[in-house]
Amino acid sequence: MSDSASTAWNTGAHSRCGKPPRRALEIAGIVLAFIWFWPLALAYLVWKIMGYPKFDEAKAFLQNNLGGAGDFFASRCAPAGGFTSGTGNAAFEDYRRSELARLEEERRKLDEEARAFRGFVEELKRAKDREEFDAFMAKRRSEQNGTTDI
Repeated sequence: MSDSASTAWNTGAHSRCGKPPRRALEIAGIVLAFIWFWPLALAYLVWKIMGYPKFDEAKAFLQNNLGGAGDFFASRCAPAGGFTSGTGNAAFEDYRRSELARLEEERRKLDEEARAFRGFVEELKRAKDREEFDAFMAKRRSEQNGTTDI
């Protein structure tokens, strides 16, 4: 907790009109938030414990104290197109690159086939809709002419 935020909170600088802060109401709100939406309540508690920091201060705090965890998540959330670390073996790296290129080509082919299939299904729906509409119009015309052949 930063010294200025801690001092301001404990000296009553957050109070209104000289009244003490309403901690009971705040605690009740946090308890209810944990019951209904716990991630938001947990984020609020962390923010409060850190001393109400601004975004940049919170980011710096998390990087300083959880730097290793940040590296862990960064490596896990790397873009799907590539890897962040190599093995050091040139033959394996060449193999991996060729396999990734092959898989990317397969994915592209599957995407094209899926697109073609969606087009095919759309054409089937249009043909069925046209057939149903033509049948409706033929029936309506025959009813208007007074004949009910269909």
